[in-house]
Amino acid sequence: MSMEYQRVKANLNLHAVLRNLETLVACDDKAAELIKSWEVTLQFSVLRGPALYLEFQNGRCRAGEGVHHAPDVRLFFLSARHLNRMMDGKASPIPLKGFTRLSFLTKEFPKLTDRLEYFLKPDEALLADDAFCEINTRLNLGVAAYAVRELATTDSMGRLNAASMPEGTLSIRVLPNGPSVSIVKENGGYAVGKPNPENPMAVMSFRDMGVANDLMNGKCDAFAALAKGDVSMKGKIPMIEAVNLLMDRIPHYLG
Repeated sequence: MSMEYQRVKANLNLHAVLRNLETLVACDDKAAELIKSWEVTLQFSVLRGPALYLEFQNGRCRAGEGVHHAPDVRLFFLSARHLNRMMDGKASPIPLKGFTRLSFLTKEFPKLTDRLEYFLKPDEALLADDAFCEINTRLNLGVAAYAVRELATTDSMGRLNAASMPEGTLSIRVLPNGPSVSIVKENGGYAVGKPNPENPMAVMSFRDMGVANDLMNGKCDAFAALAKGDVSMKGKIPMIEAVNLLMDRIPHYLG
């Protein structure tokens, strides 16, 4: 694969996938139980590439971009491809700090990442369970929102798609009171905003959790869902169209 492909995939793996451990711990009781006694900050850094840290404290997980001022563990990757191979279970990071916690890294932390994979790569039987479906939907929304930001800035095709996106805030909502994310374009930059922003420029709504889950798992056609009223779009439609084009690029890297 090309250097750009590896670089974009590494950004998505860190900023869209791995940071989702924060959401997982907040909405899944088993994940919360796994980390309840953890008091550790993990730093993931790619040479001349992205960096992310995960801070586990008081039974919570907080993800942060960039370099933490005093992590307990530093995990270094020689290249974007090195990180991607780790995420695929084919390579190991280089520990630069935290050698006394190697047992934690090889035995405890993988239990949490396995739990994330359990929800992000489900089978049909699991999706039939309402509780599982909700967590899967929340995680997929988080992946999508941060992936849109990364693709709009680091993927060459994504930059072209994002160029036509008007400035403002797009709110993506699961009705009647399900999860919500927002994507912001401001001064040419892209960010993930508050879950339920006031006065967004555009709103894309899913009728219920089932509709949102089916669409995000590719189980139904978006045009058919629009025709049936299962999905509604309001406000600046070009903003929604540009974001949908960006979301279409996600499987190219994370499929």
